[in-house]
Amino acid sequence: MTYRVYSGPRGSESISPLEKDCMLFKEFQNFDEALGWARHINKGGRVALLVEGDDGTRLTRRQIVTALKSLDTGETADHAA
Repeated sequence: MTYRVYSGPRGSESISPLEKDCMLFKEFQNFDEALGWARHINKGGRVALLVEGDDGTRLTRRQIVTALKSLDTGETADHAA
């Protein structure tokens, strides 16, 4: 399974499917690695805009923030499409 994390500058809004082709992304083999990268990006002055997986997983910017907060508080994050 492959997951892609798309990122942009701080203050960026969610991206449309057409914009994805022009956006920076990094690929990961599992969801946990992808969320770890999203956390790293968000702490480093950029923002994770989208996490997409070959399995249909799709997390928007807001859903990523919610998932990271859930992980920080020990709750289970649901990454179903």
